[in-house]
Amino acid sequence: MDEEQTSRLFELADLILAVGRHIEASKEAGAASGTPLEGAVMRYIDRNPGTTASAAAEATQLISSNFSRAVRRLEQAGFVRREVDAHDARRVRLYPTEKAQENLQRLRELWSSLLHEAVADPDEIDATITTLRQIETTLVARPSDVAR
Repeated sequence: MDEEQTSRLFELADLILAVGRHIEASKEAGAASGTPLEGAVMRYIDRNPGTTASAAAEATQLISSNFSRAVRRLEQAGFVRREVDAHDARRVRLYPTEKAQENLQRLRELWSSLLHEAVADPDEIDATITTLRQIETTLVARPSDVAR
């Protein structure tokens, strides 16, 4: 990779982090806020209700102790519930609660309003979503032993 590409990719990452900080800061006023780790775990459980803890820990790339701590806190806050798997009693499934769904709806409204001020063109929104999904998919799929 040449220096120009390195600089552009660094700027992309830096801008993603900066935008993320603004979005995260807006959350304080409108919805329950947890740690970034709890947010990553909750996001995965919201998108994959009934997931196992091991699948969610792997997908969020968290070590088991950090993942377990995040799930415990989310459970204590009333955002996650555990259910024993009906087919395998050794396995526990994780589900978002009604409280989590209500919180997610508040975030949806808050963040949509915030970003509407910044970008309203549907084509720009779709292109950005496509690019960010591809980046996330690639990062999630990389081997866990890749230097971070």
